[in-house]
Amino acid sequence: MKLVSWNVNGIRACVRKGFLEYFNEVDADIFCIQETKLQEGQIELDLKGYHQYWNYAVKKGYSGTAIFTKHQPLSVKYGVGDADEEAEGRIITLEYEDFYLINVYTPNAQRDLARLAFRLSWEDEMLAYIKNLDEIKPVILCGDLNVAHREIDLKNPKSNKGNSGFTVEERGKFSTMLDIGFIDSFRYFYPDQEGAYTWWSYMNKVRERNIGWRIDYFIVSERLASTLQDSQIHCEIMGSDHCPVALKLNIT
Repeated sequence: MKLVSWNVNGIRACVRKGFLEYFNEVDADIFCIQETKLQEGQIELDLKGYHQYWNYAVKKGYSGTAIFTKHQPLSVKYGVGDADEEAEGRIITLEYEDFYLINVYTPNAQRDLARLAFRLSWEDEMLAYIKNLDEIKPVILCGDLNVAHREIDLKNPKSNKGNSGFTVEERGKFSTMLDIGFIDSFRYFYPDQEGAYTWWSYMNKVRERNIGWRIDYFIVSERLASTLQDSQIHCEIMGSDHCPVALKLNIT
């Protein structure tokens, strides 16, 4: 099975920049996107053979997630806990026979950390949700998690210490998730690989010089470790300020 996750930073713009060509070429079993930036009815994607699930933000042109899957799930949930919806459209969970798949677009703490408290509260709620699901069956969590976990995961760790996406608090929440029984799939295969990034600023020539951050992930329950085959970063794919990430595993 092949899974792909991509923060498209506006699906309508990304379609104009080659999204469908990549989508058809990669031929994923499950394809997750974040930051769709649209409302229902603003785009129609003809994705033959795929079921489509969209979670739209209430605010126009903001946030949003979607999953396109060849495999019809047993159930679909938007939001966490008892909620069946959430205003920013950040979470979709699909239940399958052998695992849960959660597509997430984690809130940004913002440049001045004005939203850090909200972010940390959101992390606590997500962690409880993931832990509860994991007690039922294994979890695959993917998406833009808006944090570079370790210094190896961004080009300039010293100058970014304390900045949004690299605060002690955000990194700590990520560590807590791994400590309770989850795997960062990319580091599972490539623990020491440097220069492996998934997001680059739109500033001049930043991406050309690979001055980036790794903030897009596939996180899996530890008991899925034996099924993992590879975790990839498709940094050559343009169309967004993020690139797609992919997970290959031996699971039905």
